[in-house]
Amino acid sequence: MRRALLLALTLGGCGTEPSNAVADSPGARLEAAAQTAGIVSDPNAPLQGSWARDTDRVCVFGTGKTSRVGVSVDYGEDQTCAASGTVSRSGDVLKLAFGACTFDARFDGDRIVFPAEVPAACESLCTGRASLAAVTVDRLSESRSEAATLRSSGGKLLCGN
Repeated sequence: MRRALLLALTLGGCGTEPSNAVADSPGARLEAAAQTAGIVSDPNAPLQGSWARDTDRVCVFGTGKTSRVGVSVDYGEDQTCAASGTVSRSGDVLKLAFGACTFDARFDGDRIVFPAEVPAACESLCTGRASLAAVTVDRLSESRSEAATLRSSGGKLLCGN
């Protein structure tokens, strides 16, 4: 009798929970309301907007699988980096390509973190002792129009047309 009851309980747990029960759970409704109110960002939303910290700036413009990205680092006195390229997102990994300079960055929705070491091909994007290594920026805005206006210290549009 115990074996039959144990078997019934074990087999009963093998099915899948109906998807509408998960989607209609209190937690799912709370998360959807928070996203609608703008309290938390939608993790599946297109990557776009502006990020900054100190004089480091990053813009992402576009809503497709691959978007335009620009980065500007300006430490003054000819210590700058400026690059335009493409970015594609896979979960929390951003695949950045600035011509021959390609690397993966980390994305958590509110912050973008470049790796501590970038390929040697990235050196040509910078002057002086500036570098794209370890650039860390926080989200400023999800506005596409704001992202499209980011310029390098030389005045070149980095994400816009």
